Amino acid sequence: MTAGRAVGLLLGVVADGVFGDPRRRHPVAGFGAVAQRLEQLVYRDNKVPGAVYTGVLAGSAVAVGVAAERIGRRHPLLRVLTTATATWIALGGKSLAHEGTSMGRELDAGDVDAARKRLPNLCGRDPQALDAIALARATVESVAENTSDAVVAPLFWGAVFGVPGLLGYRAVNTMDAMVGHRSPRYRNFGWASARLDDVVNFVPARAAAALTVAGAPVVGGSAQGAWRAWQRDAKAHPSPNAGRVEAAFAGALEIRLGGRTVYRHGVEERPVLGTGRSPDAGHVTRAVELSRVVGGLAGAASAFLALFSRR
Repeated sequence: MTAGRAVGLLLGVVADGVFGDPRRRHPVAGFGAVAQRLEQLVYRDNKVPGAVYTGVLAGSAVAVGVAAERIGRRHPLLRVLTTATATWIALGGKSLAHEGTSMGRELDAGDVDAARKRLPNLCGRDPQALDAIALARATVESVAENTSDAVVAPLFWGAVFGVPGLLGYRAVNTMDAMVGHRSPRYRNFGWASARLDDVVNFVPARAAAALTVAGAPVVGGSAQGAWRAWQRDAKAHPSPNAGRVEAAFAGALEIRLGGRTVYRHGVEERPVLGTGRSPDAGHVTRAVELSRVVGGLAGAASAFLALFSRR
């Protein structure tokens, strides 16, 4: 039973690495369309409708996962295939690496305009307010955070709860990206989605930081620096989870992240993470390499964890 889950997770990791996100009719895009429609129906500037929105969508995704898991119990091969498919759907490692690599290439070529146009594929900051250094910083921070959110976390929940964990987590993370930010429209309505995302990422974010420490030497980084920055700087970050991974990446790459962060809905002053120089295009490329290493370690760890899961 658990062996089928472990094999399915590994096959899903391979599928993401080879094929990336489905180019057409991605299930996550379909979920996003449903979420937008539901938001139009229930939106109020209030936490209660937001909680209903979050509960309905997250519960529906888990229910679909439970149904798929039951189908998989009929035969070991079906279990492997359903788990592999759900893992492929839930992961975003190849897309993250592609966007990060493209940003690094454009910054290295000095094409700031092209980099500004690409940045919205990675995060919600206002690209027009950023120069080359700020674009590099935003990219490294986004690569770090999304390594946890789009790779480590789905694998963790897939290892523990199988297909329901994979689809449920992906739904929660997608809702957080859609309504969980601190804009005037979503400050109240998106509160439940944001808090639920904090809860489900609590363990994976710390696991991602630990894997960053372990993987840093593979890309010529500092494991000691990653550990120190994680322990010293992460607690000052406004996010209970993102700061852990971002601090570990900063220490591993021996750079300084954080500071003034410009979003379309306003400006936030973030704490400084790390003690090195400001990042440049080369650090963006190394951050992508580190992300790939962390993803590989997470895949192996999730398969190992699945073997011992009783769920």
